[in-house]
Amino acid sequence: MKLYIDADYIVYKGCAAAETEIDWGSDVIMVTSKFTEAYANVLRDINKIIGEFGGFKKPVLFFSDSHNFRKDILASYKGHRNRKKPCGYRRVINQLRNEFEVIVMESLEADDAMGIYATKFPGNVIVSPDKDMRQIPGSLYTMEEHVTVNADDGAKWHLIQTIAGDQTDGYGGVPGIGVKRAETLFAKEGYKWDTVVKAFAEKDLGEDIALQNARLARILTVDDYDWKRKCPILWTPTTSSDADNGAELQDAANERSTARSR
Repeated sequence: MKLYIDADYIVYKGCAAAETEIDWGSDVIMVTSKFTEAYANVLRDINKIIGEFGGFKKPVLFFSDSHNFRKDILASYKGHRNRKKPCGYRRVINQLRNEFEVIVMESLEADDAMGIYATKFPGNVIVSPDKDMRQIPGSLYTMEEHVTVNADDGAKWHLIQTIAGDQTDGYGGVPGIGVKRAETLFAKEGYKWDTVVKAFAEKDLGEDIALQNARLARILTVDDYDWKRKCPILWTPTTSSDADNGAELQDAANERSTARSR
């Protein structure tokens, strides 16, 4: 069993904690960092995770690529996060490559790469505090609790995220509807694409906007990735709107993606 770790979060946090600001009292403010301290912070957090599993699991560190395919769907996606990485960020990653298996997939975020690997090689554990990872079937450690996600609940969470949106990632979903209201809506109307479309329509938003949000919310699985072309296969609902849940919506899309990759 391997631990698929969201290392973006760990390295950013560890490097930021090692920074020191120096105010020279004039017009110059300098930020410095000690690489040894930053790297020690990161190793401490990785080893803490390994210890949570008895110290016998092999960690695999996942990082986001510099290009994000979601920006091709929505140019403003995570636009407010375009801030400078903390000092030593890239050097720490390069050093980690000497000690751990490191995976970066072209144009993908670490979340997507973990989702693809976790569904291609089931039986491993995703380690991430990101709620989006509740879409991926299997074992998840959120840094606070251990969760088992089944395929049906994962598909439902994707539809919930589509309507609720994610302000931290820069897509809004249906204005005025958060996770709790989305769950209530689906419980009443059913977990189907028609419910999503109607919710957007009530705010005068078309199905194209609903689909844009669904594609932004979707964490990729092995069925959402074209290995030959090395690019994602964008999520697509069925043309029928009478499916009972998101898992059924995805079946037809998966069949089409498999046919395209042959």
